[in-house]
Amino acid sequence: MSELQQQFNTIYQQYADLVFNVSLGYLQNSADAEEVTQDVFVKLHGQLDNFKGDSTLKTWIYRITVNQCLDFIKAKKRKKRFGFHLFIRSDVNEDAAVFSSFDHPGVQLENKEATQRIYAAINQLPERQKTALLLKTMEGLSQNQIAEVMELSPKAVESLLSRSRTNLKELLKNNEG
Repeated sequence: MSELQQQFNTIYQQYADLVFNVSLGYLQNSADAEEVTQDVFVKLHGQLDNFKGDSTLKTWIYRITVNQCLDFIKAKKRKKRFGFHLFIRSDVNEDAAVFSSFDHPGVQLENKEATQRIYAAINQLPERQKTALLLKTMEGLSQNQIAEVMELSPKAVESLLSRSRTNLKELLKNNEG
């Protein structure tokens, strides 16, 4: 086994759970999170020898994971829009299709409805607010770590987190009534 392959295997063992959990936070579906996790490690494998060390390996992996999740969501929305337009005359509700795919293994059945509501609101946040909020609340990263992952200043992250919390409260309040 080559040195690069050994290095990759060590990285996979060390970061597979982190990548899956970040992906699950974004996608709220185990199968989708597994697919993105696989995509992240395929990408890492192809780019490992290009890693410059400008940031920590963990930060680099977070950044790749977030970008893969965002790409996955965009691709899924494109497919959904295309499919939705094909069945526009039926009674298909696009929001119902999103909720029916909610499959987060950490959510107990009795909490599933409330959690779906929260994630539905989080999914309505602008992309950067959502990223900052998920990295803070789901991954427990500090503002400085989030700033490094998102390639922003800590002040910009503080602002994003503040706006995301305000917007999330508003979205949840509006969806109650």
